[in-house]
Amino acid sequence: MNDNQVEIILMEDDPNDVELIMRALRKCNLLNKIVILKDGAEALDYLYAQGIHMNNASHAMPKVVLLDLKLPKVNGLEVLRKLKADERTKLLPVVVLTSSREQQDIENAYKMGANSYVTKPVNFEEFAKAVTSLGMYWLMLNRPPKD
Repeated sequence: MNDNQVEIILMEDDPNDVELIMRALRKCNLLNKIVILKDGAEALDYLYAQGIHMNNASHAMPKVVLLDLKLPKVNGLEVLRKLKADERTKLLPVVVLTSSREQQDIENAYKMGANSYVTKPVNFEEFAKAVTSLGMYWLMLNRPPKD
């Protein structure tokens, strides 16, 4: 793997959740290769090297995307739909990490190709454990397909 390859893309607009996720990842030493994108439009620009990220055309795809559904500009379900519809990103693992417990959101996420759906726990310790488990699984245990 390239030393500067991004391993996790975190699509999250809530600064408190970003801080909690970063603390949990830091605690298990999974913080070094993460990009935080605060809205769906920026996330798509980053992944497709367009708009303000057009000079990033040489970056490799991450190992996993952590996707909040309630994103500004382009919502998480629309980001997911676009990622899974495009040949360049359809195999990219996407974990929905959101506060929504709505059955319709869960069903829609899986129908659109989400690899996992995790509801953010309210309690910090539970939240930290969930993020740590996600990071360990997707970065250490999961075997992605070869490009």
